[in-house]
Amino acid sequence: MRKWLKKVKWENHKVEKRTKEKARAKQRRQEARAANIDLGPSRKSLKKMKFEKCKQNTGIIIDLSFDNLMIEKDRFKVIKQILRCYSVNRRSQSPLQFHITAFSERAKSEMSRHNGYENWDIEFHTGSYLDIFPKESLVYLSSESENVIEKFEENTYYIIGGLVDHNKHKGLCHKIAQDQNIRHGQLPLDKYVNMKTRKVLTIDHVFEIVVKVCEGVPWQETLLQVLPLRKGAHVCDTSPSNTDESDG
Repeated sequence: MRKWLKKVKWENHKVEKRTKEKARAKQRRQEARAANIDLGPSRKSLKKMKFEKCKQNTGIIIDLSFDNLMIEKDRFKVIKQILRCYSVNRRSQSPLQFHITAFSERAKSEMSRHNGYENWDIEFHTGSYLDIFPKESLVYLSSESENVIEKFEENTYYIIGGLVDHNKHKGLCHKIAQDQNIRHGQLPLDKYVNMKTRKVLTIDHVFEIVVKVCEGVPWQETLLQVLPLRKGAHVCDTSPSNTDESDG
């Protein structure tokens, strides 16, 4: 009953909420124009566009095999983060191949709230990444991995666990990679920035970091741009210069 009442309340306030969101977006665009800042194409235009840019040979996979470990609210957060990933990839000058695996009926139902997602430049797969890609081309990203990634390889697919768990399942993605005998690695956060909080990042932040580094943006610059203020990221005193980072 509580869930039903919550859903009714959300439906009643949906129009008002979207009106406020549109007003905020319009204000941001006006402020950007006044400051001579290019925000790039709008989300509406992105939905109508097909990739005209050549995709890189590097890919990202979001693994959605964690449905049973999340409540409805957290599953919706995963979908929202996937939308941000899509937007980041569309705006990139050198977009990555984007795949979603373990795309269940439940995930499909939740994604269907966003009309036309089937036409997006994302490859949706109902099966596991192990059934689709050669095992030797897979790398599972995990903050618990002892392997530090300095460069993203071509013909390689980097897996991001599609899980919002509030630290309830710490180390799960690392364990999965070990059990499946596939490569795993963590981003070099400690090398380039100091952080006030744990190194666990959201799906969309990891995605954006990979995209920017593959574009050629130095690691340190990328991390400082992408990591949210609440993470308290700042330059390491012993971090290398930008010229040392530029190999990605």
